[in-house]
Amino acid sequence: QVQLVESGGGLVQPGGSLRLSCAASGFTFSRYAMSWYRQAPGKQREFVAAITSGVASGGMTNYADSVEGRFTISRDNAKNTVYLQMNSLKPEDTAVYYCKVYRGYDYWGQGTQVTVSS
Repeated sequence: QVQLVESGGGLVQPGGSLRLSCAASGFTFSRYAMSWYRQAPGKQREFVAAITSGVASGGMTNYADSVEGRFTISRDNAKNTVYLQMNSLKPEDTAVYYCKVYRGYDYWGQGTQVTVSS
């Protein structure tokens, strides 16, 4: 069965960096596009970044306007893992970050908390 496990979240000061990881299992990882979403307290879940499938490595990427130029999504198909490198973090980036794959419908990980605060 599909399983997505996020890790790498934590507390960071404004301007700092974090790298999130999402370990995938239960499907042929290299054949599927992967994405990251986030949800702040009291707000709806929002799209952050996506990367297309790639047998050899990663593919094309897309980003929300709010993170363009600061965040980078990547994947390592040999490790069945998708990453989100987050730089120049702002307090408004504070949220639970979720990994997602579409396989007939959306499958989600459990989320990892990112808190940006001084």
